[in-house]
Amino acid sequence: MAIDVEPSAAQHISITPLLKRLWPSPGESNVTAAEIALAISHIFTDQLSPVQTGALLTCLHFTGWDRRADVIAKCAEVMRDAASQVDGEQLAEVVKTRGRPEGDYHGGLCDIVGTGGDSHHTFNISTTSSILASSLLFLSKHGNKASTSKSGSADLLNAVLPKAPNLMAVTPKTIAKVYEKSNYAFLYAPVFHPGMKFVAPIRKELGWRTIFNLLGPLANPVEGNIEARLLGVARRDIGPVFADALKMSGAHKAMVVCGEEDLDEISCAGPSYCWRLVNRSSRSDPSPHEIDIETFKLSAVDFGLPSHRLEDVSPGKEPAENAQILSRLLQNQLPRDDPILHFVLMNTAALFVVSGICEADTSDMGYGDNGIVDKDRGPGGGRWKEGVRRARWAIESGQAYTQWINFVNVSNELADGS
Repeated sequence: MAIDVEPSAAQHISITPLLKRLWPSPGESNVTAAEIALAISHIFTDQLSPVQTGALLTCLHFTGWDRRADVIAKCAEVMRDAASQVDGEQLAEVVKTRGRPEGDYHGGLCDIVGTGGDSHHTFNISTTSSILASSLLFLSKHGNKASTSKSGSADLLNAVLPKAPNLMAVTPKTIAKVYEKSNYAFLYAPVFHPGMKFVAPIRKELGWRTIFNLLGPLANPVEGNIEARLLGVARRDIGPVFADALKMSGAHKAMVVCGEEDLDEISCAGPSYCWRLVNRSSRSDPSPHEIDIETFKLSAVDFGLPSHRLEDVSPGKEPAENAQILSRLLQNQLPRDDPILHFVLMNTAALFVVSGICEADTSDMGYGDNGIVDKDRGPGGGRWKEGVRRARWAIESGQAYTQWINFVNVSNELADGS
């Protein structure tokens, strides 16, 4: 159903008719997710005035419609459509050539991301876990600078010494070249989503969370090439909504997690709620109705690890300090019982499980691998302890650090034009 728009200034489109139907009860006015998504799409082309953009985001927020699965799925779709487009076929060819299928993992791209906004100021867990996971998986980490914390993913990576990657050099045109030399790529949101610049100042002035805080994790520019993902949400009630949105978007190998403390990671302190998409068909490209959502809880003990207080993994440090921790971790310089290390191991392990790589009954990862697979199954049927074994190997073998250095080098080479 198209939006009933009225021409306004030459540059802008008026969505006043839609705004009147959105407030106070969009359900009674038969507003559809498609109408909302169409209105959102005009933001990326600077066709909505700041006033109408603010009004739209406000209506969605206070009616709760920005937390509906169908609205999130449709709006994420138009956000991806508005992004700078990647040559999916070229990217797929590189990944197919260099990918290393194992178990139920087919060698495709993976992502681990959180919505942010949990106010716990923990260490950059998903970013660090993404680097560890690149030891065995192809990682497309989609991220940005901090909006609600001191140290966002891009802030962290830009602070790494002695040489940081050049995040601006990873573009739709160069990303395939990155994967020719590294299993890891960081997709910096401003490079791939230039239209977001039109809404950034409005979001800042509104002062409350908007639908864009939820769309980021579903707006990976290489969405069509993503095989598996782990997605953290900062509120338990959002978990099943995201799982449904992923299902509607065509995902079939994914898990949404939320720590009991309203943490957008798997918690190292207490139980975490999980919503895992499970393919019930025998096909690799199932339809949404063939995907089930399994719900269960995970705790540190399921990973064979002790629990730790959040205060021990929530340093609230600046990017430079967190970058030092990251460098020490990647170079295997943290004690084996370090709380932050355990926190990272758990979340990396979860991505390994979701990817399917832990389903392999044999193991030949490379140097330092004793080949003994931990076949113990925990909640949801996952081999969570095997995931930890592989995550530890990623660090102790030096393979995660190797992939990181490869990414740093290739991104800077691209920036230099070489």
